[in-house]
Amino acid sequence: MIASALVAYLAKRGADYGVHTEPVTVDMVKVRERKRNMVTAFRSSDEHRIESTKGVDLLMAEARFTGPKTVEVRLHNGETRQLRANMIFLNVGARPAVPSLSGLEQVNALNSTTIMELATVPEHLLIIGGGYVGLEFGQMFRRFGSQVTIVEMSGHLLTHEDDDVADEVAKILREDGIEVLLQTNTIRVEQPAADTILLTVHGPDGERTLRGSHVLIATGRVPNSDWLNLEAAGVETDSRGFIKVNERLETNVPGVYALGDVKGGPAFTHISYDDFRIIRTNLLEGGPATTRDRFVPYTIFIDPQLGRVGMSEAEARTQGRNIRVAKMPMNYVARALEVDETRGFMKAVVDADTSQILGCAILGIEGGEIMSVIQVAMMGSVPYTVLREGTFAHPTLAESLNNLFSSFVE
Repeated sequence: MIASALVAYLAKRGADYGVHTEPVTVDMVKVRERKRNMVTAFRSSDEHRIESTKGVDLLMAEARFTGPKTVEVRLHNGETRQLRANMIFLNVGARPAVPSLSGLEQVNALNSTTIMELATVPEHLLIIGGGYVGLEFGQMFRRFGSQVTIVEMSGHLLTHEDDDVADEVAKILREDGIEVLLQTNTIRVEQPAADTILLTVHGPDGERTLRGSHVLIATGRVPNSDWLNLEAAGVETDSRGFIKVNERLETNVPGVYALGDVKGGPAFTHISYDDFRIIRTNLLEGGPATTRDRFVPYTIFIDPQLGRVGMSEAEARTQGRNIRVAKMPMNYVARALEVDETRGFMKAVVDADTSQILGCAILGIEGGEIMSVIQVAMMGSVPYTVLREGTFAHPTLAESLNNLFSSFVE
């Protein structure tokens, strides 16, 4: 869907490139169909692979513990089965959180799942939450033609990022015509008509009422552990319901493991994949894999992308590290100039004593790909000087690393 939004954005900008297009319209049903077809293809491929694996049974069902190492499975046809095993793996994920908000139960609110099933472009989309879900959907629907307002209670979007990164993201979204309200609390929501949402908020300028056609709740996710009757198995969770695990992903009950979002921590598909690799390495290959010190890269798929890995500047300073910070605007990057996508900047944090790269934030065209190049260097303990002096093909985005690591601001 983000790819469809990018096409709409570039089509509208055609004249900037000397290409004149007809008025751009968006067929939301076609966008949705493309998304559904891709999901179906991925899902059916996975299901076929599982079903064709000798010794594996795939049950479409709901499961809950009835005792230690015992699971009751309620099949979709109504049949119930009891299963026992010495080893059980819990990978049940998480779901969108529902905040305590006055009036929400009477409103037809969207979440990160249901918003992808819209058949029409919202006239005015109100978004509660300034995290990556809210920003990705906000920019997407702005490019499809919606008015968009993002309401965030803190002083910055993306609260885990450095302030300069978050501020630049807000600047980019505002340039795109998105209204970004910071330090703004949502008080209540109402739906006086099918096509009208009223959102009462309180910000630096006092209380006001926002009027929209749709509202997206993007205030985080909660684990699906509450469906599992974990008490019957003695499996412990934290105060928010995330399953507690050690660095080998084993719960407090020997032989019961948790993977993916349900165990808390970074909620990314690639982290769930890596959780599998840890389990496979330890239980099938007799290896010593753990979650200790693993890199947690991620990309926020706004445009330009924000690719992040390792320490932020704030984290490094909190730890008392002796650091140097390299920073360079994307309009210094030849490739970005050539394709006329120069918004954002590149930033890297380096250990001043060892020349090792501690982390980076790449807010720019294909920021996730540039970040991955730096991550590979970090994985190999390659000092920043090697990237600074490296020979990269011209004109590519990778060659910008020469200049980035020559652009220390402190």
